[in-house]
Amino acid sequence: MAFQKTWELRARFARSLSEMYGVEVPAYTTLVEVSEAVNQDYMDKMGAEGERLGTIGRVTAERHGAIRVGSPQEMGQVAQVFAGFGMYPVGFYDLRDAAKSSVPVVSTAFRPIDKEELANNPFRVFTSMLAADDPRFFTPDLQERLQNFIAQRQIFSQELLSIAAKAARDEGLEEAEADEYIKLATAAFELNDEPIDDQWYRELEAISAVASDIGGVRYTHINHLTPRVLDIDDLYDRMEARGITMIDEIQGPPDWDGPDILLRQTSFRALDEERTFKFADGTVGPGALRVRFGEVEQRGIALTPRGRELYDSMNTEVDEKLAAGAEHTRVEIARGIWEQHLPKTEKGLREQGLGYFTYEVTGSTDSGEYDVEQLIDAGVLAPQPIVYEDFLPRSAAGIFQSNLKEEGTRDNEQQGADYDIEALSRIVGRDIVEPYQLYRAQEEASLLAAAQQLGVTIHPTPALQN
Repeated sequence: MAFQKTWELRARFARSLSEMYGVEVPAYTTLVEVSEAVNQDYMDKMGAEGERLGTIGRVTAERHGAIRVGSPQEMGQVAQVFAGFGMYPVGFYDLRDAAKSSVPVVSTAFRPIDKEELANNPFRVFTSMLAADDPRFFTPDLQERLQNFIAQRQIFSQELLSIAAKAARDEGLEEAEADEYIKLATAAFELNDEPIDDQWYRELEAISAVASDIGGVRYTHINHLTPRVLDIDDLYDRMEARGITMIDEIQGPPDWDGPDILLRQTSFRALDEERTFKFADGTVGPGALRVRFGEVEQRGIALTPRGRELYDSMNTEVDEKLAAGAEHTRVEIARGIWEQHLPKTEKGLREQGLGYFTYEVTGSTDSGEYDVEQLIDAGVLAPQPIVYEDFLPRSAAGIFQSNLKEEGTRDNEQQGADYDIEALSRIVGRDIVEPYQLYRAQEEASLLAAAQQLGVTIHPTPALQN
């Protein structure tokens, strides 16, 4: 039997989930079809330059998923499942204060962290854990009932966890076990037809639709699967033209006449999906939930800490202008602020230490000491932007909020439960990596390799001096 490496398992898992989700949410299949058409048209227009932030093969295959779990135990188990696919926790995201609506979750993203693994298959899953112990959302009585309810369910079977541990240890599986692993892992995130306790679900829904989606049922499911697109504005228009209602605006940076940075996201609105409910009078019958939506993303250049500080300050300026009653939309205001503060070229991003890049040797030079820009200008090095592989709390919360029917409730007089990257690392069972560490290491490694190949000294870039 053929041995399947970790990345092959991950690619199979992503395809399996995509096929399953397409059956459950047919509009997702439409989203994928439109994404592929947009990407092909973009490539026809841009040529080789269109692949500057990723080859068309990678971009077409790329997905990120989103799931929600209810407890530290479930978070630790899902980390084990993903480890078998070569996916590790990167980044800490606290959505509790990132949205005006009630979103009582903290999150990380499981993804490959090695450059080659990302190139083979970049599947990532944004994974949120219900902060069931946060008194701003849940009274002591409700906390106890909620935690007991979640503790009584088993989402991930022991067989799945055992195979995942073996896959992680051996960096792959033989074909028969690989087939079983994909089957069990996919089934763990499939919709379940077990009747939902209507009274319990609605009690949680009054506080937060996210809380009811996590803690109001005895299973979990894929909340969305997200294709990557090269022109998200074109995608948005094409989906609307097909009669599919999109959320009000694209989240994240605006479309502007300059480099794409970080992450832009949008989605079609959550659709009514039929479920079976058990009602208070003991009867069982149909009902509808609206919790899943179709998200799509456009990825840009990874920013340095200095770049993120500028990005956050620009967002703050946008918020202040909106609060002051500006006549323009958020996107229009943001575009003006971007043009005022952000360099309009990749060269500007490099020179100001705002973005991360790798460098490929394309010529030769005499021995000596050089700055990177000198070598680029001389045709000795070619810069390549590093793609942002992670997420933005504000954008994620904006997507969540745009798909909620009600804002829910939150008692801000209470002190919130204390979560940070260290606390979630303990829950996950391994250290959560800060994204900056990965991007910085990638740039450092490329400069070191270039210096060795050329036999010169290359001074650290402004990005590495941050």
